[in-house]
Amino acid sequence: MNKVKVGILGTGNIGSDLLVKVMRSPFLECGIFAGRNPNSNGCRIAEQLGVNVSFKSIQGIEEDPSCCDIVFDATSANIHFAVAPILKRLNKFSIDLTPSGIGRMCVPVINLEECLDESEVSMITCGGQAAIPIAYAISRVHPETTYCELVASISSRSAGPGTRDNIDEFTQTTRDALKFFSGFPETKAIIVLNPADPPIIMRNTIYTLIKNPDMSAICREVNMIVEKIQQYVPGYRVIVGPVSENNRVTTTVEVKGAGDFLPKYSGNLDIITSAAVRIAEAYALKKRGKSL
Repeated sequence: MNKVKVGILGTGNIGSDLLVKVMRSPFLECGIFAGRNPNSNGCRIAEQLGVNVSFKSIQGIEEDPSCCDIVFDATSANIHFAVAPILKRLNKFSIDLTPSGIGRMCVPVINLEECLDESEVSMITCGGQAAIPIAYAISRVHPETTYCELVASISSRSAGPGTRDNIDEFTQTTRDALKFFSGFPETKAIIVLNPADPPIIMRNTIYTLIKNPDMSAICREVNMIVEKIQQYVPGYRVIVGPVSENNRVTTTVEVKGAGDFLPKYSGNLDIITSAAVRIAEAYALKKRGKSL
């Protein structure tokens, strides 16, 4: 099968991790790696790999629309607000890895197929990709759950300028997505950039308030969805729970990265880039009349 060309906007941590994963994909190839910083490590790696590099950002795609069919935006929320209408005009399938919240919110393990007919999908946030499946699994057992809270902790070393600039957008977009996918009336999201040395592995703790929780059914649903996520994020695992105390159900998941760009502690990169590549591959196969 001929590979489908993708463009990557943003040459920082997320864009660079995406590049390595795309280069490994049997269904995708990188048609353009575009940013504005010629001194970024990502640009040097792309050039060494023989990838077409542009320092004109979105203008590089505008000047040569045939360079890609799919575009990953790994810039920032503010930039994506400006980029989104351009990608729509160019008729590109847009996969937004910023917390702008513009496109159809997508968590592959929950709603992959229905998102393939959209022109733009939002990957929400790294914390959202890690925690929403757990909240969703719990909602299948206890839709009457009254409250859900996520505390996401990542290594400070794995948080680039875009992540740091978008902390407010991260919390708001993650909170909204938790509510959307779970149906719970009250949700909250917190992110912690941990400066510990050696760096910590990404951890996400999900708290839910449930009156008389059916723990056997909750554990069954959580285990099922974790196994599905591990098909595209092998480093994803539950390390605590689900456990219940005084009607509070606690689940902690850890995400160990593949080490494609940054070391394995940067699971926050892996969870969102792996999910994005999963969607891109499904879209590419659908264009060829196939499925994952």
